[in-house]
Amino acid sequence: MDSFRLIKGEYMSEITRAFGANLRSIRLAKGFSQDRLALAADIDRSYLGRVERGEVNITIEKLYTIARVLECSPKELLPE
Repeated sequence: MDSFRLIKGEYMSEITRAFGANLRSIRLAKGFSQDRLALAADIDRSYLGRVERGEVNITIEKLYTIARVLECSPKELLPE
């Protein structure tokens, strides 16, 4: 079962944190700032920050948009 922890009144799952860590790692490896990626993917920069911190889930549509901008497979962003 997925484990959760309470942070700032919100439950964060291991999956959302792992996804955010993968996203941040790939973003940095590709040389993108949060601002640049957010602009290219038409996502609010503060929302992208929350995704990277594992505070929110994203839609499959956003997953594919981010992967397209980063020129990677959506699968590369997903935790195992």
